[in-house]
Amino acid sequence: MISDLTRFLHNLRFRTKITLGMTCMLVFCGIGIGLTLSSMSSEALLEEGKKRGKAMTTGLAFRLTEPLLAMDFLQMSNLLDNAQRQYDDILYVFLTDAGANVLSHTFAGGFPTDLLRISDTRSEGRPLLLDTEQGRVYDFSAPITLGNNTLGTVRLGLSRSAIDAQIKRQQMASLVSTLAVVGVGVMLSLWFARTITHRLNRLRSSVEEIVTGNLDVHAGTTLAKYCWQIMNCHRQECPAYGDKQRRCWYLAGTLCPNCQVGEYPFKMESCRQCPVFRHNFGDELQDLAEAFDAMAVTVKNHIEELTERERTIARQQGILKTIVNVTPDFITLQDRDLRYTFAGKSFCDYFGLTEADVIGKNDFAIFSETRARSNTEEDREILATGKPLAKEVSIKRAGEHHWFHVVKVPVHDQDGSIMGILLTARDITMLKKFQEQLIQSQKLEDLGRLAGGVAHEINTPLGIILGYTQLLMDDIHDQELLDGLKTIEKQTKVCRKIVADLLGYSRQSQSVVGEVAINESLQEVINLVEHAFFLNRIKVVFLPDTAVTTLHGDKERLRQVWLNLLNNAADAIGQDGLIIVRSRLLPDTQRLEVSVADTGKGVAQHHLGKLFDPFFTTKQVGKGTGLGLSVSIGIIKDHGGTITALSPPPPPFFPDDLPKPKNGGPGTVFIVELPQTRSTETVSPPSISTT
Repeated sequence: MISDLTRFLHNLRFRTKITLGMTCMLVFCGIGIGLTLSSMSSEALLEEGKKRGKAMTTGLAFRLTEPLLAMDFLQMSNLLDNAQRQYDDILYVFLTDAGANVLSHTFAGGFPTDLLRISDTRSEGRPLLLDTEQGRVYDFSAPITLGNNTLGTVRLGLSRSAIDAQIKRQQMASLVSTLAVVGVGVMLSLWFARTITHRLNRLRSSVEEIVTGNLDVHAGTTLAKYCWQIMNCHRQECPAYGDKQRRCWYLAGTLCPNCQVGEYPFKMESCRQCPVFRHNFGDELQDLAEAFDAMAVTVKNHIEELTERERTIARQQGILKTIVNVTPDFITLQDRDLRYTFAGKSFCDYFGLTEADVIGKNDFAIFSETRARSNTEEDREILATGKPLAKEVSIKRAGEHHWFHVVKVPVHDQDGSIMGILLTARDITMLKKFQEQLIQSQKLEDLGRLAGGVAHEINTPLGIILGYTQLLMDDIHDQELLDGLKTIEKQTKVCRKIVADLLGYSRQSQSVVGEVAINESLQEVINLVEHAFFLNRIKVVFLPDTAVTTLHGDKERLRQVWLNLLNNAADAIGQDGLIIVRSRLLPDTQRLEVSVADTGKGVAQHHLGKLFDPFFTTKQVGKGTGLGLSVSIGIIKDHGGTITALSPPPPPFFPDDLPKPKNGGPGTVFIVELPQTRSTETVSPPSISTT
């Protein structure tokens, strides 16, 4: 029951609580005060009645002394009758002598003798309260004395009902007055509660607006006078001049002479002495509402600043993410637990992962266990020592090896401790290839210089040996010796060819530049070797393009290239094969293309990149020196062209309508591209080479 009452009171509205509380207080106080005053007034009326009855009895006893001495019964009767008629509340009066004999009385129907038998236990001056047929009566008694002798006694009956009626009227008047005061108090309580709750409701409504996101609230009351009106100020640049909702002491940067620098509440001490403050300050609720408005504006400003900062950060993050995503380098960030907190797009794309697959994972979830263990040891070393790490690693993926230059640096937070590791990795595969090519070029250059010097020194003795051998062959008729000399002559010519190739490789020969008809040049070389190839049942098919006209270059050196390519094709075939020589004009690039395709045994893929290296050959020992293609690529480069090899040949280089030999291999095609026109200045001195 008590809990239900407590819950009921707790659920009442604050306005009802104030009204109910003040009403209860007024009723309690009013009833208490009314009862107290009513009791006091009742006692006073009773005492007043008693005093009045005593006074009338005493006075009547004094006036009855003489008639009693004279035994004037008429006068005694008149005095008693006059006393009764004078006051309506006097019910009876009678007189007795010293022997208690009734001498006179005012009873109309005879004297009630019971009054004489009532024992007189009253104290001096105090009346007896009797219950009679006419109601309750105060019976007063006063002796009639002369000197020390008692002549008789006067008794007077005063009605108590009349006194009680007066007391009731007084109590009714007190009750009405109390109720009137309580009613007025309740009305004032309602007004007070309404005033208080109205301001609280306004503050609550402002809070609800803020909860919904609206910070443009105004819980305080509107100013009766603005600060510039009180101070007679016209400085419109002051913040308080433009803000008509808040008191000026809540604003920073006000321009009053007495305002201290700073924001609320640091400037309040200076504002308390200002006339504006004394005029506009309010009670505690007003201060609360205005402080609430100031808080809302401050929060709004902070939110706007945070929103702008958030936009700036988001924009910068977007730019940074765009930069990181477009960069081809791998960029990742790991925390101290070596878990990835960021991974760039290049890193994810290379390993075929998404950012969600990487974030929160460690190396063991991405790499092989061996590489992950190695990376983890390196990362822990960096976290322990704080020293960055740079290295080059080779990663094989999708059948291809890629080289990466990896840099790992520790990332420090504001207090200087290491919070993670930043990794950047750049694909340096092409750089490694260029480095290898550069090293190879340097080697080739040194080798060419050495070969040229050696060949130049050997060429003269070989010429002498060949000359003397041929002279001896003319003078010697012994067949055995002649065969030996022929062997010497043959091997000497082989040595001269090697020397000539070395000189060509070192580009120490003379060049003759002019207009070269490509188709004619190809046909001449084909005619030169066609018969020799025919002996090995190798057929040469020439498919010239009539759109191919002339080329500005060295005719002999280009013939050397065609001859080298045809000899290589014949060596790859051996016997029973087909060689297709084709020329055409590439319409898109206006370049000439010469291709030599064969049905030979083909070239392994890992050998294709080494075919043009000096002294590299797939032929048997004694079948080739490995200098022909090296010399050829040098000549083609001197003419501004390129030469490539494909094995097996793609369909366009070997038409389907041409029959392929049954025992043929996959074949190879060498493709030469040359510019159709080229200035003479760009052609380097040619070499002298034979196939």
